[in-house]
Amino acid sequence: MVFNTGSTLLDAIVLAVVSKEREGTYGYRITQEVQAVLDVSDSTLYPVLRRLQKDGCLKVHDREYAGRNRRYYQLTELGYSQLAMYQAEWISYSSKISAILASGRKGT
Repeated sequence: MVFNTGSTLLDAIVLAVVSKEREGTYGYRITQEVQAVLDVSDSTLYPVLRRLQKDGCLKVHDREYAGRNRRYYQLTELGYSQLAMYQAEWISYSSKISAILASGRKGT
């Protein structure tokens, strides 16, 4: 992707991915889903998860899987509120950008 992804957009995407599973989802799965749409490294995503947890948007719990602990992330009420705000802002922002790009000079 040629467009730079800012930290706010990355937060919104991570919250959206985590929100898909009411019981939470684990870090590797989150990174796989985010990396399917954005070119970001694991070393970029795990600090985002820790920051969102510190900010109260995510809660964390461990579960055993195949003899090891797997860390699961789940949205808090604040996380759902933050995601709703990001979704509303994105609709407004992306429609304005799309309108400008669509009205640009064509095929000359």
